[in-house]
Amino acid sequence: MATNKFFKSLLIALTIGINSFGFCIQESSAYPVFAQQNYSNPRAANGKIACANCHLNQKAIEIEAPQAVLPNSVFEIEIKVPYDTTKQQIGANGKKADLNVGGILILPKGFKLAAKNQISEEIKIKNKGVFISPYSTEFDNILVVGPIAGKTHQELIFPVVAPDPEKNSEVKYLTYPFYAGGNRGRGQVYPTGDKSNVNIFGANQAGQISEITIDEKTGSKVVIVNSQGQETSQIVPAGLSLIIQKGDIVKTDQALNTDPNVGGFGQEESEIVLQSPARIAGYLGFCFSVLVSQIFLVLKKKQYEKVQAAELNF
Repeated sequence: MATNKFFKSLLIALTIGINSFGFCIQESSAYPVFAQQNYSNPRAANGKIACANCHLNQKAIEIEAPQAVLPNSVFEIEIKVPYDTTKQQIGANGKKADLNVGGILILPKGFKLAAKNQISEEIKIKNKGVFISPYSTEFDNILVVGPIAGKTHQELIFPVVAPDPEKNSEVKYLTYPFYAGGNRGRGQVYPTGDKSNVNIFGANQAGQISEITIDEKTGSKVVIVNSQGQETSQIVPAGLSLIIQKGDIVKTDQALNTDPNVGGFGQEESEIVLQSPARIAGYLGFCFSVLVSQIFLVLKKKQYEKVQAAELNF
């Protein structure tokens, strides 16, 4: 338990350090550390990834990965998080901001993030300013990244090293499933359960809107008077566009603003084969033997045809 707390503190410190050095990470309420603090395992028994609890919109992602890998080999898994880069989100301060992206990769046990000296220069250049980390000390096969600027990182590349069954008895030469999630934009729910400002806010009672007071910092104060003459007021956070005006009649929970959510979370799964070099060598040997046998069969047939032709001529 103490180790996990230390790891989380270290992760927060590293994230702050990356911001301090000017890498392209922007303010967001979508830090993976929120999930790390609240979920020991980010994937529930029903397959749902924890990120979907705060990012309620569903958006598609794509996975690119090799079909099979060899033990101790370093390979790449790419999560594509496409979105319209012309769109902007509402920041926590109520101002427009570009979307951030983040990703999570849940690998089979034994697969890990490749060490720095195992990563090619090409991938280092592509991942410049990108901090990928294990989810926890317990789950080093789960990798997280983000939030990072979406305009330049719609393709998240995870360098992974495959395990060696000869050194790890828990790993076998099998086909393994793996899971990936990708998000763009801020979440609609904070880890505390409170709604963020990336939401549609509904009227807290039915009645007529008697007053709307707009403040650039705090937002819009909407006063509603019901049929009994009782007044209630509520705040629609700054930066949201109202779709109501003074004098309108509204119903309970009727939307007061347009939907500001332009992001969303998506998850996919795929498979990867941990292939045995001996099996590959055996298969190649078998193919070679079949090829040689076929060649000898053809030569023998030609020889037999020549003998027959000679006998006929005689």
